[in-house]
Amino acid sequence: MQVTRYSEAKPYEAPEHYGMACLRLQGKEATETDTIWIGLSHLLPGGHTSLKDAAVEKLYVVVAGEVTVETPTGSVTLGYLDSCRLAPGEARALVNRSNRPASILLAMPTWSISETGASR
Repeated sequence: MQVTRYSEAKPYEAPEHYGMACLRLQGKEATETDTIWIGLSHLLPGGHTSLKDAAVEKLYVVVAGEVTVETPTGSVTLGYLDSCRLAPGEARALVNRSNRPASILLAMPTWSISETGASR
């Protein structure tokens, strides 16, 4: 078993994340995982990401406040324990439009299909 205490979680820099602090909870440099990694992002009021896609799916769960998830086809505001899935290649932007801090969990694969040569 590998435990990451929140008080000891290490921050990481995510490109094109503004007004946000990101912590690695599991996977990558935090722990040894086989398939996924989990991060926790804290968004200040007005905090946001650029509209960008990823080669892998992403799963988000809001654990505090409200976060708006924007895609080229629309947007949705997620509240406490609301979640969403973004498909590989689906561009997204995260935005905290409230006056309160918000926090969102992210889970995503440690590899992409293009990296492994796998197909579905």
